[in-house]
Amino acid sequence: MMNTRTTQDWQAADAAHYLHPFTDFKALANKGSRVITKADNIYLWDSEGHKILDAMSGLWCVNVGYGQQELIDAATKQLKTLPFYNSFFQTATPPAIELAELLAQVTPPQFKHVFFAGSGSEANDTIVRMVRRYWDLQGQPQRSVIVSRINAYHGSTMAGASLGGMSGMHEQGGLPIPGIVHIEQPFWFESDRKLSRDEFGLKAARALEAKILELGADKVAAFIGEPIQGAGGVIVPPATYWPEIQRICDQYGILLIADEVITGFGRTGHWFGCETLGFKPDLMTFAKGVSSGYIPLGGVMVGERVARTLIDKGGEFAHGYTYSGHPVACAVAVANIKLIQRERLVERVREELGPYLAKKFAELGEHPLIGEAQTCGLMGALQIVKNKATLETFDSKLEVGMMCRAHCFGNGLIMRAVGDRMIIAPPLVMTLAQIDEMVALIRKCLDLTTAELKQRGML
Repeated sequence: MMNTRTTQDWQAADAAHYLHPFTDFKALANKGSRVITKADNIYLWDSEGHKILDAMSGLWCVNVGYGQQELIDAATKQLKTLPFYNSFFQTATPPAIELAELLAQVTPPQFKHVFFAGSGSEANDTIVRMVRRYWDLQGQPQRSVIVSRINAYHGSTMAGASLGGMSGMHEQGGLPIPGIVHIEQPFWFESDRKLSRDEFGLKAARALEAKILELGADKVAAFIGEPIQGAGGVIVPPATYWPEIQRICDQYGILLIADEVITGFGRTGHWFGCETLGFKPDLMTFAKGVSSGYIPLGGVMVGERVARTLIDKGGEFAHGYTYSGHPVACAVAVANIKLIQRERLVERVREELGPYLAKKFAELGEHPLIGEAQTCGLMGALQIVKNKATLETFDSKLEVGMMCRAHCFGNGLIMRAVGDRMIIAPPLVMTLAQIDEMVALIRKCLDLTTAELKQRGML
């Protein structure tokens, strides 16, 4: 069927039956979806045969690139041996146990236990349940409020979307649910920029302390944050931010949670973003890169402070999922982590690829349309501005970022637009030559965007 249907056939069937995530269904049905048919290394091909450089690793997840045979073999072998069994009823499977052992080895030393889920959203739902269970067992059930940040992304389930600070998501479905509050994000460029980056980092972090004092320290259970905000625009916080957050959490005894769904498994040049940014969380959610997206899998790394309470005080934790510890997903994740270790991908990102990308993005930062260029490991952001000298931005209604994204799609590059912030998170298996290829495409698309803006009298 794949070989006989035309692109128009696929688009018609898609419009007739498939409701996509985060999509205006009517608009997509009128336009027609892009149909991706195959992939290899860092490239995709669509149903028209166009080759596309995937600078977003699928959806931040294909860390080891497409077509890794040992991951395919791990899935095939496990499917033949034990395609599924659950982790309920005091039961476990060898792949889940092996992955738990391996995760305890590659995560920071405070983590010895893991709770498996099927996605990052499920992992963050688990966080809400687990944090509140912890304080119940500590005899402080009133400590139930979780503090997050504006423009954070923690998934799209009820609890995940509530933890997140995306206004567009909160406008639908009666969100956030009770017991979740938000403070400002550490986005220096969006501030008035009167403070230095380091001064602003301290100010943004101290919004947490102000919120704790406003609510009452005896009511606050935890603070959650992405080490680097991903879907919010690859916002790399000032160096002062996370150490001050750590100090505040320690001072008031609240749990510190790192959402590592995007930043985990080598993306920032360390195994986890908290190591790169310099803080020590009590809980850590993961997904995406744990299996490089080959099979859905997520989970929560549980630090000893929390784990010992859950284990030693006893009683059932009334929470879990059918696919917690799915044997095929866990087998693929084991193969994925071993591949990352063998190929020294984390070290390559830290020592070679990340510094090279930083250099190339600094050069892109000199483009007349760019007001700020940021990278961390193999994540990067370019802030589009109307006036480079004053850093004046375009009216958001003009959707200049989407204009640039259209040029990217039209020229064989997947680059995401978050407002007028163009972002990337390419596979960790890239070569230096492929970074050059990607940067050349980005520059071409910035030039095309500039030309279009001038042609339309917007610049």
